[in-house]
Amino acid sequence: MKRIINVKGTEINLLKQNEQDYICLTDIAKRRNPEAPDDIIKNWIRNRGTIEFLGLWEKINNNDFKPVEFDGFKNESGHPSFVLSPKKWVKSTNAIGIKSKSGRYGGGTFAHKDIAFEFASWLSPEFKLYLIKEFQRLKEEENKRLSLDWDIKRNLSKINYKIHTDAVKEHLIPPKITNQQANFVYASEGDVLNKALFGMTAKEWRDANPKKKGNIRDYADVSQLVCLTNLESLNAEFIRQKMKQPGRLLKLNEIAIIQMKSLTTSPTIKKIGES
Repeated sequence: MKRIINVKGTEINLLKQNEQDYICLTDIAKRRNPEAPDDIIKNWIRNRGTIEFLGLWEKINNNDFKPVEFDGFKNESGHPSFVLSPKKWVKSTNAIGIKSKSGRYGGGTFAHKDIAFEFASWLSPEFKLYLIKEFQRLKEEENKRLSLDWDIKRNLSKINYKIHTDAVKEHLIPPKITNQQANFVYASEGDVLNKALFGMTAKEWRDANPKKKGNIRDYADVSQLVCLTNLESLNAEFIRQKMKQPGRLLKLNEIAIIQMKSLTTSPTIKKIGES
């Protein structure tokens, strides 16, 4: 998923690798020089203070960092002829705090958030504060989504428990499969599940809905998706038991009817569907 924050009108791409957040230095530098942001980054990275900071960060976070090469750069810094680029820094010292990402959109030089904040401070202390604020706002939103995902999974567990304990309610759910339909050979196991739950194969659904994009499962509601997950597990077990396809289809259809009768009356599933 593409992650972008907007800091005082400047769009800044973010990258996540190994559960660590990296912020695009190229996007930040465009605020100072839109035509040549790489020059801004090179001017920053050749400073002695920057090199010392990068070296300290790598020593703390990177066991494979090469200190000898780092000392060489530190000793050369300050000389008028000294030139250093992010790629040269990474290649020579085996650094992990800075990364290059190719691509016309979203590409550029990325740095771990600790380093990116330092770079932003070098450009503008005010901009750094706004950058930190927007980054924190994004992390809070992501944490809320993770919490919501956990709540949904917890509620689904409650729903699955209800399926096993609920009495059968009077509701018309999937159509009952006839013996003649069951004896038809379905080439795809996916269509066995589609027939058991939706009463039609993927092709039959497409023929009936020519103007709709996607497939039959894209239009399933929450209760159907929960039921489908359960049917997939059961079908795999039936296959291991060497149950023939017609028998499996009849059994899966029977289970789908029972489960859907329970799911469609569940207050929890209704709550998830409305969220």
